[in-house]
Amino acid sequence: MKTHSRLISTTVAFSLLLLLVSLTAGVAQQKAAPAAAAGPKASLPVLLTSCGQSPDPTKFELFLKALKMDYVSKLDATAADLNTKSPGGAPIKSVIIVTGASLKGMGAAGVSIEDEIARIKTLIAAAKKQNIRIIGAHIGGMSRRAQGAAPGDNSDELTIDAVCPQAALLIVKKDGDEDGRFTTISKGRNIPMILYEKNMDLQNVLKDLFGK
Repeated sequence: MKTHSRLISTTVAFSLLLLLVSLTAGVAQQKAAPAAAAGPKASLPVLLTSCGQSPDPTKFELFLKALKMDYVSKLDATAADLNTKSPGGAPIKSVIIVTGASLKGMGAAGVSIEDEIARIKTLIAAAKKQNIRIIGAHIGGMSRRAQGAAPGDNSDELTIDAVCPQAALLIVKKDGDEDGRFTTISKGRNIPMILYEKNMDLQNVLKDLFGK
């Protein structure tokens, strides 16, 4: 009888030990589990251009250059530029179109807002045919959306309408979305959006996006 009791006790103890090992292993697996899926990704080389001829694309270029990314910058890029080889000799894989109109910039370039929108629509259509990823960006904040705008001047908003609903991804400075303009586009079109707060944060956004 004592032997039987010892056998039962040993079996129970062994079972408890197995359970403890199993639970410990489960906790270890949870701790070792990979991090949540990373954010949106895009491929290099990238063609950087403007819709509205504002100076904002220069901010992008500063960071692209600092990160030593393979890119081509052309503010008045057309569909033909999609076939341009990058400095690294590779075909264009992504296009960043920075929205935001500057009357001064368009005047210096000798174009109207109608010219800009027509150019960008053709560029976007060609990019989609070639499966080139379109990234719409607005990084000037609310000051860009209101800067220099005379009563009735909605040129900045027209650039947003021309680009953002057609994009595969949006990059937006947070204070430019105070009225929910870009959130509405993002949710309504199911387009991923990256919001950032400070100008310097754009470097990390690009670093994560292009895996640098």
